[in-house]
Amino acid sequence: LQSVSIELVGFLKQSYFSDFEKTEYLKQHAVNNIKSFLYKSNKHKSCPKILFFCLLWDTCAVIGNGGIVANSSCGKMINSADFVIRCNLPPLSDGYEKDVGTKTNLVTANPTILFKKFESLVGRRRPLMEKLSSYGNSMLLLPAFSFGMNTAVCMRTLYTIQDFESAIHPVFINPEYLIKLSKFWHAHGLKEARLSTGVMMTSLALELCDDVHLYGFWPFGIHPFNFKNLTNHYYDDMKPNTNFHSMPVEFSILLQLHRNGVLRLHLGDCQ
Repeated sequence: LQSVSIELVGFLKQSYFSDFEKTEYLKQHAVNNIKSFLYKSNKHKSCPKILFFCLLWDTCAVIGNGGIVANSSCGKMINSADFVIRCNLPPLSDGYEKDVGTKTNLVTANPTILFKKFESLVGRRRPLMEKLSSYGNSMLLLPAFSFGMNTAVCMRTLYTIQDFESAIHPVFINPEYLIKLSKFWHAHGLKEARLSTGVMMTSLALELCDDVHLYGFWPFGIHPFNFKNLTNHYYDDMKPNTNFHSMPVEFSILLQLHRNGVLRLHLGDCQ
């Protein structure tokens, strides 16, 4: 990606999710030391190695923004992953480093954030660039073509990054991938109106990584171990939009994947 400002990452091959569903292999997983089936795509054998989505990492960390990760001291463990995915431009400074780390390889930007926090980039653009500087030369994943109403603000984000000569690499997700992803999870019991970013990025990680670890995924207001009250996010208490997402149902599916050894769901402290 040295000279590439836009890649239609992942998902140029139309059969990815039939592969994801049907191609599986047996492996010993470190979660609970039991034999388990992990869905794998065979795309890595056939596509050009210069493309981001052809790479396969050993360990990947997907960081949700749930309040459960606050005071977890998981930052060092997160930073040790080969590939780190973060959701929706989360804060990484002001003391949060200890709990969520700073390493970032891919970060998503929900258009709602661009609309509300950065005023659709129709005025001042520097605040967004200052925010993006937290993520270094990582990839910024934008759903530019997934919904027509998001295209303009995503393109303004791209142009702003180019104009400011930022180190971050904007990448666009293929809407066909999201359609196939939604159909896949719908067939497996997740029938919400729209998948959350966390589930999308977890799905992506399962395609790209041998060993997937999730942090900050806990949609409830009470800690499962110390029973203390939790904020919705580790940095604020803004409530989720329940009209689109069904976080408890999503979590139950992630928990089942954890039990089956497909991924590792971290709910406790990392000390």
